[in-house]
Parts: sequence; structure tokens; C-alpha cells
Amino acid sequence: MNNWKLINTYCGDQKAHPLLCEVDVLVVGGGSAGVAAATTCGRKGLNTLLIEKYGFCGGAAVAGMSGTICGMYLASDDKSKPPEQVVFGFTEEFRQALYQRGGLTDPQRYGKTFTVTHDPLVWREVADEFLMEAGVEVLYHTAVTGVVMEGDTYTGVVVESNAGQALIKAKRIIDASGDAAVVARAGGEYFFGDNGVIQNPTMFFRIGGVDMKTYLNYYGEDTICPTKVTEKILELNASGQYSLPRHKIWIFPTSRPGELMVNATRLTAQDGRVLNAIDPVDFTESEIFGRRQVREYARFLKNFVPGCEQSYVVDTGVEVGIRQTRSIEGVEKLSNDDVVNCRKRPDGICRSPWPIELHSGTKPKLHWLLEDWYDVPYNTLLPKYGENIIVAGRCLSAEHEALASARVTAQTFEYGHAAGQAVALSIKNNRSLRELSGEEVRIQMNNNESQN
Repeated sequence: MNNWKLINTYCGDQKAHPLLCEVDVLVVGGGSAGVAAATTCGRKGLNTLLIEKYGFCGGAAVAGMSGTICGMYLASDDKSKPPEQVVFGFTEEFRQALYQRGGLTDPQRYGKTFTVTHDPLVWREVADEFLMEAGVEVLYHTAVTGVVMEGDTYTGVVVESNAGQALIKAKRIIDASGDAAVVARAGGEYFFGDNGVIQNPTMFFRIGGVDMKTYLNYYGEDTICPTKVTEKILELNASGQYSLPRHKIWIFPTSRPGELMVNATRLTAQDGRVLNAIDPVDFTESEIFGRRQVREYARFLKNFVPGCEQSYVVDTGVEVGIRQTRSIEGVEKLSNDDVVNCRKRPDGICRSPWPIELHSGTKPKLHWLLEDWYDVPYNTLLPKYGENIIVAGRCLSAEHEALASARVTAQTFEYGHAAGQAVALSIKNNRSLRELSGEEVRIQMNNNESQN
């Protein structure tokens, strides 16, 4: 650890913020993309700093408790076919570390594909271990409040913590905030979903005290609920006994005995409009009413799902689960057609076999990619304008339905991996991130994978 201290150096034209440090790489956000990006840069010998607004890493996977690593396995109509993994790289390295610590399940059936469920606490511990071993400096409880530009070149950010405001200068910045926080604060172009319509947030929760044998005998091995559960929810809603806005729910056994993780809530504003977690008013409303919905769904499970009679709510996400906010306008945009047609390309830096999983109504829309995947191109990580900046995570440039496939954890790990490799190439060879090709980045990613 570098044990950086606040330096009383003031940068006159930067509003006299004290200079905290100067680094090769600044990674903003400690979710799956940020951890992958920072670890990759650290391993490349770059002086790397990661800042995170919470006191732990994990982002949507941990704070939002999405709780699964989706996007690793092919989908198939053949239910007898075992899981076939097609995404490896940093994703597989992190998966193995979780599994070795007892913080990950074996593959579980998810409709026509598979996923795995992780323990949020173990996820945090693995992230800390990866970052420390790579020599990455981490500042928790620190958030970006401003961006320093020289012309169209990003040179640093202003951060806020309980110590006050400070300036961090960096040769390259990786915006892994999930919300394009750096790009947006610098005036970069972005958009929200389909003409402002974005996917619903949800409040994940876990219940304990479950008789798993009885539960599985009733519910089945598929984590997507059976028809009888949906029918019971609709019946209870019609009777007025319950108010359960989403009737197709997903429940995942966790790595802990007698525990289930539940993805059931559907959050809209009380006036019916779509909630956008960028707006603190909407963010607050989603969390207050999300916790209310958790209690309603927990009551339903306790009363109507065998094995859950003695169940209780263990916890909810630290924040509401966010599926979509800002997407950058990129050098290139992943299109809906790219996804549906499983387009392969030499400049692809990540495969995705995950379905289009669109949450914008009472029943999630699933469009399966059977026995196939598409490639996400490198240039979707580059903002249309601005030098020395690259994004990683769900804020990549993608059309609305394409993002509903491309946003999941296995893929965001690999976007971070790609961003880290690109930054390392850029600094080592003194080349702009825009001058790099996806093919070059992909070679570095594959070389790294073969070494692990």
C-alpha cells in the first residue's frame, strides 16, 4: 500500500483543490468492471488508484445484491445438456476464487441456460484480495464530484470524502461507475435507454430458515418460477389480499444452508412513471417502496411456498438493484440486431451468450440466444469525444434491448479486463486509446488468460 497523504499543493486554475495524488490510472467505481480494470492495470505494473463510494467493492453485484454471475454459459432448448461455459478470462479467475472460498454455488438452471449464485461478503473479500495483490491503492468512501479537462483531454477528477475535496491527476481514467459519472460530469454525450425509457430497478433480498428439500420438491430446480407460482400470485392479487406487481419471479439457492436469494420486486414511481436512479428523488422512492415490496413478497413465500413456512428476511441490497441508467454515446454502438443475430467480429473484446432480459413490465421479456453468442466490440467502451478516458460496465454504448443482454456480470468483468489491457497498451506505447484496435486489445486479453 502506498499510504498516500493529502499534499498541500494547490493547482491554481483547478479552483485550488489540494492535490491528493498523481497516478498512471484512476479507476472510478469498484463494481465487477472496476475491480477487473484496476487489477489488470496493477498487474501490468501501473500506478493504479481505485475509488469507490461505498466501503467495499461489488457494485450492483454486492451493494445491489444481484447476487449471480450471469452470462458465462450457452443457452439451449435441450434441457439434458450440461452447462457449457463460453466466457472465461478475468470472469473465470474471479469465479474460481469465489468457489475456493465457499462463496459460490455450482451452476443452477435459469430457464434455458445456467447461472451461479455468490455470497456478497465473500465477493467483497475476494475483490480486496485481488486488488491488494495487484498493488492497487484503494480509497473507499470517496466519490467523484468534478472532472478536470485540458481541451478535450481528461487529466483528473475532483473527489469528495469526509476529509473534504481533493484533486487526483491521472494519465488515463477508467469510468467504471456504471452510470458514466465521469463522462457525464465532463459534459460528454449520453442517453437513457429507449428515448428515456429504461429498465425497472428492483430490490433483491435474501430469506433464511428455508427447508431446502421441501422447497425444491415444490419449486423445482429452475430458478425461474414455475407456472403454479405465477398463477398463485395472480390469484392473490385479484382477491385483493396481496399487492405483488411482478408475477414472474426468480429465486436462487445461495451457498449458505437454508437460504434463498429472491429477485421478485418491480419498482415504479407511485404515479406510475419509470424510476431513474440517477435522480436522488427517484432513487430514494425506489428504496423505500422496494423494502415494502420485499416484506409483501416475503409474506407470500412464507404463506404459500412449501419449505418457506419458517423463513425470515435476512437482508436486502444496500441499495436498490440498478439495471440501467446512462449509456454513453460511443465511437460505436452495440445494436439490437448485433445481439439478436449473434454477430461475431474480430474486434470483439467479450462474448455474450446471455438472453435479452428486459425488465419493463410485470413480466420480464426473455429473448434467448440458443447455442450461440455475439461479440461486444472494443469501440463501444470509448466515448465519442474525449481523450484518455474509457468506460467499463453497464454504461457502454448500446441500444436499449442490446444492453438488456450486455449488462450482466460476466460481461462487465470482461469490459473491465478489456479497459485495463487497453490502458496498459496506451501508456506503454504512448498511443491514444482511440488509436488502439479491438484486435490488439483482444490479443492482450487472450495472452493474459493463457498465463493464468
